[in-house]
Amino acid sequence: MMTIRVGIVGFGLSGSVFHAPIIERVEGLELAAAVSSNAAKVHQTYPHIKVYADIDTMLAEDNVDLVVICTPNTTHVDYAKKAIETGKHVVVEKPFTVTADEAEQLIALARERGVRLAVYHNRRWDNDFRTMKALLETEMLGRLSTYEAHFDRFRPQVADRWREKDMPGSGILYDLGSHLIDQALDLFGMPQTVYADLRVERDGAQTVDYFHLILGYPNMRAILHSGSLVKMAGPRFTLHGDRGSFVKYGIDPQESQLREGKHPGDEGWGEDNRETYGKLSRMDGEQSIEEAIPTLPGCYELFYEGVYEAIQHGSPVPVSAEDALNTIRIIQYAIQSHESQRTIRIPE
Repeated sequence: MMTIRVGIVGFGLSGSVFHAPIIERVEGLELAAAVSSNAAKVHQTYPHIKVYADIDTMLAEDNVDLVVICTPNTTHVDYAKKAIETGKHVVVEKPFTVTADEAEQLIALARERGVRLAVYHNRRWDNDFRTMKALLETEMLGRLSTYEAHFDRFRPQVADRWREKDMPGSGILYDLGSHLIDQALDLFGMPQTVYADLRVERDGAQTVDYFHLILGYPNMRAILHSGSLVKMAGPRFTLHGDRGSFVKYGIDPQESQLREGKHPGDEGWGEDNRETYGKLSRMDGEQSIEEAIPTLPGCYELFYEGVYEAIQHGSPVPVSAEDALNTIRIIQYAIQSHESQRTIRIPE
């Protein structure tokens, strides 16, 4: 088995929690390097890897095959370009870019240089989303009328971090919104229309910290919502069709498990509690049936297993840059909708 050497650019929360522990557990991948201003912090957990002060030095030494970009959103394009131009395969943390034009530039460059380019929309491998997607494939809900997904938080205090500054690509629409949009597009494809209500709801907030999106499909609406002042969260997913409904509370545990230092393969990895199994209410002829749907386990490691297969065997990357481009397009349409106070019809 070929070993693919991986270098992570940026070793903050994203690089150290969401990427490095997953990469370490995927057969065929070797965490070989990191770009960080704090080498001591990196070496506390990964004493064997080489730490560089900047991406240019890492690329010049040619010590890696795959570069993972985990830096602030405004740097994604510059760093990804540098890696692609030196012939490296690239994974970019979500959101892919700030604008659709930037995404198209990276896609064209990767195609020209013959390298694989993927985007880390890891929430496709959340346990609740996997379960709900599998349920939709059974058609037990019939023709779907409403899909509603929430990613709410209770964070009344504004943090001093770049995601909450008034800068391009910051705010909750780019952060959590990119997850919800990607999930909806993975299920239903591009919508016909986009309507958005964006707010700055907390005292002292500098950027969007609330959104309510409605994606319009021919016979269905996908409602995507996130707020920062939600102390008592409602359902994570709510689906209604002409044969029944599905409601799921709770959130996938993989993020909290990674923060606790757990890894894929550890006991209980990605598993749900029975009390938060989704509830299905459906009609079977004239009979009404209600049942709990066991939650499939979450598995973020499948993303990097897919990246390995794409590089080694030429299979499709697990989340394509083209898919991620569509997510950025929806974000831009949402901003346009909010600013114009109207529903935006997406060109065919």
